[in-house]
Amino acid sequence: MSTAHASSGAAVGTALERYYRFHSRIYDATRWSFLFGREEVLLRAACVTHPQRILEVGCGTGRNLPSLRRRFPRAHITGLDLSEQMLAIASKKVRDDKVTLLRRSYSAPVHQDGRRFDLVVFSYALSMFNPGWEQAIDAAWEDLAEGGCIAVVDFSDSYFSWFRNWMGVNHVRMEGHLWPCLGRKFAPLIDERFAAYGGVWNYGIYLGRKQNA
Repeated sequence: MSTAHASSGAAVGTALERYYRFHSRIYDATRWSFLFGREEVLLRAACVTHPQRILEVGCGTGRNLPSLRRRFPRAHITGLDLSEQMLAIASKKVRDDKVTLLRRSYSAPVHQDGRRFDLVVFSYALSMFNPGWEQAIDAAWEDLAEGGCIAVVDFSDSYFSWFRNWMGVNHVRMEGHLWPCLGRKFAPLIDERFAAYGGVWNYGIYLGRKQNA
């Protein structure tokens, strides 16, 4: 889970920032046990695109940034997050002049001077943008170059109301709402769901390509 979020209300951002003031300290030690598919989505992205410019929205502690560098050694990578504490940890993992870290929300595109991205990655980020997930998907479309790809791995849904409620306490919405919107916005390349812990919840991987009408 990451903290970059697109919201018209400052209160949502403040709540997430407070949440990660503590969780940034334990994030890398604990999230491996339930944030599944993070390497898989990057592997699949590498099979369908060879980007020169990459944006990871909600890069958090920078866990994915070294993996992106290994898979795409020539790309310039931008990691974006709202949490100062998370980015401070990320900065220690990437000592590379081709990696840029930005602290901001993702309610609008970040590209400048027409230099769009070839790949936009959301790794357990969109399900935390409540409200604002639709704005973030729209911003990603604007940030992508024609033919560019979006890669998403995230929580999907759960049959158990107690689990959905618990995840809601942790700012995660689990209603399967992301995938139809992504499918309408981008031409699907991969759109799959996977069971976690015997079906306590499902997570999804989505890769899509930007195609102008």
